[in-house]
Amino acid sequence: MNILKLADFEVKEIEEILENAAAFKSGKKKINYNGEKIIANLFFEPSTRTHYSFETAELKLGCKTMNFEAETSSMKKGETLYDTVKTFESLGVNAVVIRHKEDEYYKQLANIKIPILNGGDGTKDHPSQSLLDLYTIKEEFGHFEGLKVLIVGDIKHSRVAHSNIKVMERLGMKVYTSGPEEYKDDDLEFVNFDEYLPKVDVVMLLRIQLERHEKDTIVNKEEYNSKYGLNKNNINKMKGNAIIMHPAPFNRNVEITDEIVECDKSRIFKQIENGVFVRMAMIEKSLENI
Repeated sequence: MNILKLADFEVKEIEEILENAAAFKSGKKKINYNGEKIIANLFFEPSTRTHYSFETAELKLGCKTMNFEAETSSMKKGETLYDTVKTFESLGVNAVVIRHKEDEYYKQLANIKIPILNGGDGTKDHPSQSLLDLYTIKEEFGHFEGLKVLIVGDIKHSRVAHSNIKVMERLGMKVYTSGPEEYKDDDLEFVNFDEYLPKVDVVMLLRIQLERHEKDTIVNKEEYNSKYGLNKNNINKMKGNAIIMHPAPFNRNVEITDEIVECDKSRIFKQIENGVFVRMAMIEKSLENI
């Protein structure tokens, strides 16, 4: 089955994926496809965490992997996205993981018969990132209902923010957004960062996604950090049990200073660790009945 956006899944199905991820992490659940499944990772945008987290998950499950490079492919000769994916299907690949800069790229792939796992599309959705964020929060607090989350930064251009806000609210969390006004999504209202910092359980920072901006944006690092970032001067304003999250890559000393990246409240690298087990659970679900 496809995993394109979490809006397609019932809360019960989301919780099932998280439970399976926990079972993979604890070692209670083990699956080995013994090289009988082949998964192709098709990344049309640069990626470190998502790409290699998926590949690590695939290898842990005993899958064979193929890694596609657009720059050395027939797409340079004019081949379409559909024809590229159809080629991998014809080669006998069992599933594909795709990241693409176009919103809802998968609508072009309706005739593809093998499972598609969305590794991020444009500024719309990033289901695997949202699931690993949810897993990390559940691991920390044991529940979702009633938690308050503050997402800060370039909301307008962030597929992580758009994906997370919807699913977090469905699970009973209250989500606030903040950042410079030019990064505000038209459908959302920004709150004052300093006012809400002491009130929330999770502070999720986002980088400024300059590659998605239509025009160049000049960012003064020190000014941005003092207004919308975490640093040694304001981290003590957070609740005692509050945590810091970031989908990464993070820009040190912009949205988060060096000394905060790995502080006691930070779960940034824990998110990366958890992402492997979440993606194992996603792959297992996508390969059901295949």
